[in-house]
Amino acid sequence: MKTIMNFSMTEKQKMIQRITREFSEEFIVPIAEESDKNSQLDIKILNLMKKMNFFGLCIPKEFGGAGLHDDTVSFCIIVEEIAKIDASYALTPGVHCSVVARPIYIYGTEEQRRKFLIPLVKGDKIGAFALTEANAGSDVASIETNAVIDGDEWVLNGNKIFITNGGIAKTIIVLAKTGEKGKRKFHTLFIVDADTPGFSVGVKEDKLGVRASNTTELVFQDMRIPHENILGEVGNGLKIALEILNFGRIIVAAQCVGLGQGAMESAIKYANEREQFGSNIGRFQGIQWRIADMGCAVESARLLTQKAAHMCDNNMDYSLMASMAKLVASEVAMKVAHDAVQIHGGYGLMKAYPVERYFRDAKMAEIYEGTSEIQRMVIAKQLLKKFV
Repeated sequence: MKTIMNFSMTEKQKMIQRITREFSEEFIVPIAEESDKNSQLDIKILNLMKKMNFFGLCIPKEFGGAGLHDDTVSFCIIVEEIAKIDASYALTPGVHCSVVARPIYIYGTEEQRRKFLIPLVKGDKIGAFALTEANAGSDVASIETNAVIDGDEWVLNGNKIFITNGGIAKTIIVLAKTGEKGKRKFHTLFIVDADTPGFSVGVKEDKLGVRASNTTELVFQDMRIPHENILGEVGNGLKIALEILNFGRIIVAAQCVGLGQGAMESAIKYANEREQFGSNIGRFQGIQWRIADMGCAVESARLLTQKAAHMCDNNMDYSLMASMAKLVASEVAMKVAHDAVQIHGGYGLMKAYPVERYFRDAKMAEIYEGTSEIQRMVIAKQLLKKFV
């Protein structure tokens, strides 16, 4: 087990970074603008991602995965490199791996692994994690979707909203209320096959950012789920869901680092090319100060994200660091994207330049996987306990 955090990438991680960067630049750059415009992922890119094993990143090789189950830092490197070009294409496999495939690998039975994990790893089936409801966003414990036992099956009813990959997912982890005693509510996680009767996809959201990423409402109406599809134990779903979210925050943080890096590189390129008052604007002190702040902020977010990943890989309690990474990285992405637009001036408002998309994508990242306000609450609560 590693005990010391090394700030240098291993040769394997350098190779992973190079391969992912080349893939993103060759295949995603040409279609990013069109994907955003059409609010649609390019199926050709998804098929190429399948061949790259991007849908099995944190799953051991014995299940066909990439074997990064104990190397979250490498997982973050991959997500960052894709998000540097287009956050939507980073979010899709990122959510699929971190909050669907990984939980089934960790908490699933051998039968569940054989039945659900292998198709997920191959990318033959896309995964989604169904948590949020109209009246239960940040307050997860207040969900109203419920499941009632009926013989050897559970009958699931309810609606979920804002579900990433919802309209393209075939394997969905759903959190439902399965009982209550007094003020205490019991929740359970179910692995749901989208081909089961009673399931339907509702409204597809027309979003501000990460527009190519599929986000929909999911409807469950008298859907019958076999008892063996329970992930973990009955009544223990909320505890597992919160752990799933902790890991997911690391991956979203990596996505935000990529967003920030992409916006910064675009701003630097523009500053070196754009001329005003007889000189390129990169020679102006005001622009230089913005770029310096960008570089410091992005690197700080990257280090915080990698620390959270390192702690996860070393079986340390990483929940506090994951929230810190998600909070800082998402707000850094927003600030850097804002400054990148400002450096571009009027051109920064035009869709012909990627910083306009980075700006919209970064705003989304401050909301999903736990808002900045929720992260601050989580962080403060743990710090107050730590230093009593």
